[in-house]
Amino acid sequence: QVQLVESGGGLVQAGGSLRLSCAVSGRLSRTYVMGWYRQAPGKQRELVATITSGGSTGYADSVKGRFTISRDSAKNTVYLQMNSLKPEDTAVYYCNADMTWRDYWGQGTQVTVSS
Repeated sequence: QVQLVESGGGLVQAGGSLRLSCAVSGRLSRTYVMGWYRQAPGKQRELVATITSGGSTGYADSVKGRFTISRDSAKNTVYLQMNSLKPEDTAVYYCNADMTWRDYWGQGTQVTVSS
């Protein structure tokens, strides 16, 4: 069983920054993909960024150059550094752990960017 707990969301003005954290506990598969997704009101959940067990990263075009995903293996934590935030980044952000046997989701953390 894998558990994910997100933190770090909040209210920020456009142009500001936030760092989201995802604390991971439980047994991980040898290969996995950790990801951040977001869901705005009335919209489908969308992929924001991923990082693999090998350290490769990927980003949605809408956040490239502004967001950075990283991990601290010693702390079993995945981060999403969000800079130059825009009102359209407002959403609930979810952490996802895609293991070989199934994937897991956190409870989400709200990010609100005011104009």
